[in-house]
Amino acid sequence: MPGQQVIATPIVVVAASGLAREAAVAAVASGQRVRGVLDDRKDLQGKDIAEGLPVLGTIDEAIDHLDAQFVVCTGKGRVRRTIVERLSGQGVDGDHYVTITHPSVHVPPGCHVGPGAVLLAGVVLTADVSVGAHVVCMPHVVLTHDCVLAEYSTLCAGVVLGGGVRVERDAYVGMAASVRENSRIGEGSVVGMGSVVLQHVPAFQTWAGVPATPLRG
Repeated sequence: MPGQQVIATPIVVVAASGLAREAAVAAVASGQRVRGVLDDRKDLQGKDIAEGLPVLGTIDEAIDHLDAQFVVCTGKGRVRRTIVERLSGQGVDGDHYVTITHPSVHVPPGCHVGPGAVLLAGVVLTADVSVGAHVVCMPHVVLTHDCVLAEYSTLCAGVVLGGGVRVERDAYVGMAASVRENSRIGEGSVVGMGSVVLQHVPAFQTWAGVPATPLRG
């Protein structure tokens, strides 16, 4: 009806983390409505993790909030993946996940951002960038042409990817790291903060330095 106010579907944030508070701020800035947080920590039950952000219960109580949309806010992709799998048992399917994009972020035509992804302030997508489901991009990440971020990957603040970089599932790229064009960051791998990656990083390895090389355990 003309003049009728549209009420946004509320968002429930899963995991009471610093990222949860950041995502909530970005959501509110975008005009979204955050109901609260689900977390398993007993000491948080019934409390607020920030002003206006109450802990609503444990993750197993997601079933009581199926009228809402969800975003999982843990810093490590494999942990996000485990929580998403757990939530599926509570009836939270793919259609329940919301993308949070800070209003400073422009997603150009030809770019794609998947459900459950979080793009914080100042993230840049240039052309034909694909951001998978449940990806987290911290502030001021730069994704240049043809970059692909597979599901559950994490890019920390100030990461810069050259054109055609692919970051595989569960990979973690540390703060202010730079990755040369057409490189691949393998599944489950870690790139240390401030690193300069000039070649492919194999799966499940940790690389760091300038230029980045593998760290030996």
